[in-house]
Amino acid sequence: MRRDTFLKSLAALAAAGALPAALPAAWAQPGASLKMLIPANPGGGWDTTGRSLGKAMLDAKQAATVTYDNKGGAAGALGLAPFLAGAKGDANQLMVMGAVMLGGLITSRSPLNLMQATPLARLTTEYNVFVLPANSPHKTMADVIAQLKKDPGSVKWGGGSRGATEHIAAAMIAREAGVDPSKINYVAFRGGGEATAAILGGNVTVGGSGLSEFAEYINTGKMKPIAVTSGQRLASAKDVPTLKEQGLNVEIGNWRGVFGGPGITPAQRKGLIDAIVATTKSASWQEALQKNDWTPAVLTGDAFTKFVDDEFASLRAIMAKSGMIS
Repeated sequence: MRRDTFLKSLAALAAAGALPAALPAAWAQPGASLKMLIPANPGGGWDTTGRSLGKAMLDAKQAATVTYDNKGGAAGALGLAPFLAGAKGDANQLMVMGAVMLGGLITSRSPLNLMQATPLARLTTEYNVFVLPANSPHKTMADVIAQLKKDPGSVKWGGGSRGATEHIAAAMIAREAGVDPSKINYVAFRGGGEATAAILGGNVTVGGSGLSEFAEYINTGKMKPIAVTSGQRLASAKDVPTLKEQGLNVEIGNWRGVFGGPGITPAQRKGLIDAIVATTKSASWQEALQKNDWTPAVLTGDAFTKFVDDEFASLRAIMAKSGMIS
């Protein structure tokens, strides 16, 4: 039976009361059975975002099934490449992304064009926290800065891929401290799980990531938080000072969003955006926001497209000023 005939039959049956009211709305929309590409290894912010979004879409009946595919590395570029090639015209594929991907594409001068894919929605914003291993000889960010001024290379900054917001923040901190940002010793990891292990093992001097990724280790005393990258102290980390409070004029947020495949139709794009927006209003998604200390920042469609374009320009300017790119 042809799809359009099948859908008409479903509609007729529904009108006659022959179908249950719980039939998922997404069955008649793009995205009924979704494949979620997560361009990062398990355990990090993108992984948590993608799986939380998928679960919420199922709970909100905006998808019939969701499968996940982790392809980590190069700030998401290793996942972006096959997504651009394999998701063309396919309204059943989504890709999690965010500020980290933009920064990575800029620093690596990648030939990949993110905007060939279809911008759908920004979901959240999260600020970074810098932490010390529990056995660190340092106690504060001032201690780290003092060592940085003596010997920039001796301070190992651990975080996500090159171009990640914590990498940019480290370069900005160095600049504010009067240290050449190009001399910072930044150790990039393929995912949040690897960065966490390096910090817990004392293999880096200071680590940076989203607060949600480090929260359990901070709460158990395995990591000591010394600064957040927000403009004001975070409600969930009231005892952690901002960088600005410590005399460093640094503020940067880490937003995350979702893209669709290249070349999907306007109707398919609208269907996916509608499903995502409906999902963000669900109890399941609200629980994920609270659990992970994410700030909701929903922005969709053309407004999101403009936001991403503007972010590319803003990040390039910040990174050039901080000596990360020429």
